Amino acid sequence: MPQEIWINLPVKDVERSTAFFNEIGFHAVSVGNERAKLDIGQTTILLFPDAAFEKFTGSKTADTTHSAEVIFSIGAESREEVDAFIQKAESAGGNIFGKPSEIDGWMYGAGFADLDGHRWNLLYMDESKMPKS
Repeated sequence: MPQEIWINLPVKDVERSTAFFNEIGFHAVSVGNERAKLDIGQTTILLFPDAAFEKFTGSKTADTTHSAEVIFSIGAESREEVDAFIQKAESAGGNIFGKPSEIDGWMYGAGFADLDGHRWNLLYMDESKMPKS
């Protein structure tokens, strides 16, 4: 079974999105003329212009102003990392849809939408406080 996964993400402006992701701390680089690549841990996310994405998927791009097609969840090492990351996302032009807060007494997270409305969240889990089954 394959061990890698690549996520293809449509964006309106590859250059602007690349700059956004670099500003919030992801390593984004241009690949060729019309796409960019983000490496987040072991996951690769490729940014494609909407038209290219629609061509190889054979369908329209989701309208993220009215619906969410997916949420990317990223693990954080601490509550402070969640807070700092969300501040960077907001400063870079992201839309915060979930302010940093505690969830169920053992998780701490926050959510933002990138420049194209794709949703992301950062989550710190304090496993010492995780309920035992």
